[in-house]
Amino acid sequence: MRSPPSAVCLAALATLLAALAPAPVPTATTSPTPVPALDPTPFASPVTDEHATDDDAPTIVVRAARLLDVVAGNMIAGAEIVVRGDRIVAVNPARLPADAEVLDLGDVTLMPGLMDMHTHLCFDLEGDWEHRGIKENAAAWALRGARNARITLHAGFTTVRDVGAGGFADIALMRAIDDGFVPGPRIVPAGHSLGITGGHCDVTGYAPGIAEQDWKSGVADGTDEVLKAVRYQIKHGAKVIKTCATAGVLSHEETVGAQQYSDDELAVMVQEAERHGLRVAAHAHGTQGIIAASNAGVASIEHGSILDDEAIETLIRNGTYLVPTTHLADVLDLDNLPPEIRAKAESVLPIAKDSLRRAIAAGVKIAFGTDAAVYPHGDNAKELAALVDRGMTPLAAIRSATLAAADLLGVDDRGVIAPGKLADLIAVPGNPLDDISVTEHVAFVMKGGAVAVRF
Repeated sequence: MRSPPSAVCLAALATLLAALAPAPVPTATTSPTPVPALDPTPFASPVTDEHATDDDAPTIVVRAARLLDVVAGNMIAGAEIVVRGDRIVAVNPARLPADAEVLDLGDVTLMPGLMDMHTHLCFDLEGDWEHRGIKENAAAWALRGARNARITLHAGFTTVRDVGAGGFADIALMRAIDDGFVPGPRIVPAGHSLGITGGHCDVTGYAPGIAEQDWKSGVADGTDEVLKAVRYQIKHGAKVIKTCATAGVLSHEETVGAQQYSDDELAVMVQEAERHGLRVAAHAHGTQGIIAASNAGVASIEHGSILDDEAIETLIRNGTYLVPTTHLADVLDLDNLPPEIRAKAESVLPIAKDSLRRAIAAGVKIAFGTDAAVYPHGDNAKELAALVDRGMTPLAAIRSATLAAADLLGVDDRGVIAPGKLADLIAVPGNPLDDISVTEHVAFVMKGGAVAVRF
């Protein structure tokens, strides 16, 4: 989906966030996705100097009936995770620290905190969503994002990649969460999404002169403007670059899949992002745009709705991740869409479901992403059941939200429960390998060693 336009600065954001009211908390085959190459740390090994923890921090032991080892794919009976500061220091050690506080969660399964690679925390489809971009400012979007961030964390998602928000609201939200102003997941923000004039990442459907955008707000034409747009997002805190390589659904365009950025523009975008150590996520529905973006070197294709054999082969050859956002095809409220947008959704969503089935069977790398905002924030875990319906095993679906997501982000400090990793943990009832839907009923969330939820 596209992001709202740029607006006012966020100078008053901290004061506004401090007054934020509490948000409601949600109630608690075929070949699997390839596992990224990892070197898992032995469970009982101590933390190395590279991952040294704060010796003065209190020690916590999280105890549960079961632990899912996402690397080996095994369910381990009995789990005691020793946490100090924001890190795991031991898993099932022979002896527990004498001074540790024990959190006994009972008959639940411990898992790594889940990761969503496609969210829009500062947006949703509530109310008059279509005109929100000209009625609200960036402070309002950030406040909406604070509400949605809390809901997302409580749903068991400790890291998200937020792929597009106006006015750098997502970056302000990331900083507010990092500074402890509001609760929420770790955010990898994109700033403004990059797109062509009149394209999916532009604000369309209005008379000339209304909500016009430029390269600072992500609307960039030609390689020179694309270069400046990438640099401008990075200047203001973007940690990933998001682009609309093709047309889309939730915008006023005639087609849903036409390629919008040229091969040269995509290449410049990826090269400049890589120069700064960032990766590019490319919204792409149509076949030619998917192929062009993958060949340009983007890290992931978002949606990937219309895949033919050549597109699938291209993704596999280039090692490009597919972030399919497939649950929305089952639940998108078509009655809430303008007629021309509804027609596009009805035409492409059934094709997207079939494309994903073919991609899974072929062995395309899949990373978990929801497009949360298009359906309610907090329902993120329902994507796991949708992935299983499309042909993944429950383990492969969980790996897409842990191991594969970490690999897509280029981080090795999360996605697995092991010494030295971030203490991002969740607990669910039952066994998710038998019933993936238990991930929709999270009973416990720990982020960075701090308990966020315990039901």
